[in-house]
Amino acid sequence: MDDDFQLSAYDYDLPPERIAQQPAVRRDQSRLMVLDVGSDALQHRRFSEITDLLRPGDLLVVNNTRVFPARLLGRKDTGGRVEMLLLHYPGETAPCPDNADWRESRVLTLVRSSKRPRPGARLLFGDRLQAVVEELCEDGKVGVRLRYRPGEGEDLETLLSRHGQMPLPPYIRRPEGCTGEDRDRYQTRYARETGSVAAPTAGLHFSDTLLERIRQQGIATASVTLHVGYGTFAPVRTKDIRQHAIHSEYVHVGREAADTINRTRASGNRVWAVGTTTVRTLEFAADANGRVRPVRDFCDMFIYPGHRFRVVDNLVTNFHLPRSSLLFLVSALAGRNRILASYQEAIRLGYRFFSYGDAMAIITRK
Repeated sequence: MDDDFQLSAYDYDLPPERIAQQPAVRRDQSRLMVLDVGSDALQHRRFSEITDLLRPGDLLVVNNTRVFPARLLGRKDTGGRVEMLLLHYPGETAPCPDNADWRESRVLTLVRSSKRPRPGARLLFGDRLQAVVEELCEDGKVGVRLRYRPGEGEDLETLLSRHGQMPLPPYIRRPEGCTGEDRDRYQTRYARETGSVAAPTAGLHFSDTLLERIRQQGIATASVTLHVGYGTFAPVRTKDIRQHAIHSEYVHVGREAADTINRTRASGNRVWAVGTTTVRTLEFAADANGRVRPVRDFCDMFIYPGHRFRVVDNLVTNFHLPRSSLLFLVSALAGRNRILASYQEAIRLGYRFFSYGDAMAIITRK
């Protein structure tokens, strides 16, 4: 088997202290490693200097998904403590059959408690927010009916914001729960469409000031949506990565965004994707000739070495976990050996890794 398809070929040793537990003091002051794929050259900058890499006519495509407070701490109706993670944003709600003052929506969750709750059990997260266990799934997931009683001018999003916590990744340790700073910093400044249980973390580095500088520099932006699911943290367990079943996530590319991307490509200018979620969205929406179509669908595109990129020229991303599908994707763009070598250099130079860590710009077209 080609090494590019072996899971073990995507391993690297990361000292625990290199996993960022807090964001940089300022969004745009994180570090930025720049990898020029053509020359193998590395540069080391501050993220605010990304404007030096951009030029008028370039297009920056971002994922405008918004993270919702998907982690709920409460108690079972029998009194025991319980933690529930919503695995997707609740869909359309309907009045509860037994009480029209309440509304409900079916949601897949992960539930942590001393004993796994049984079907019919009630999980209480406030006087107007609760869940009724409906189904225990074989993969450990729990299907619930999430029920809420809205007050004046309230909706489900309001109650989740009041009672929920930001769903930080498990490698960010918050024994006392997420902080007020996490509510702000684990969200991009351009987040608009609610639906993610994890942030598109490459976008966390863009401050309002930096976005304005980019606009004034003549660089256009376009927004697409991919709602990041819990599957982004799912470990790859197959020795041959091609046998891994990638998770499916909701994507939306509007007509205006598609037209902007297509005009950029037709004029010979460069398309920059901010984050691996944006890469997957653009490549999913493109036809064989690289023309992006408006789309509203569920994306299960799995990108690994051998993929022929149709739309994306350059990528802004973070440093990814060993043996992860995100590491496969950046390796597909830049080459596995080149990526792993740059990661080793990042470790040697003290870069911070993962969601709250530093950034990387991968340049395949100068």
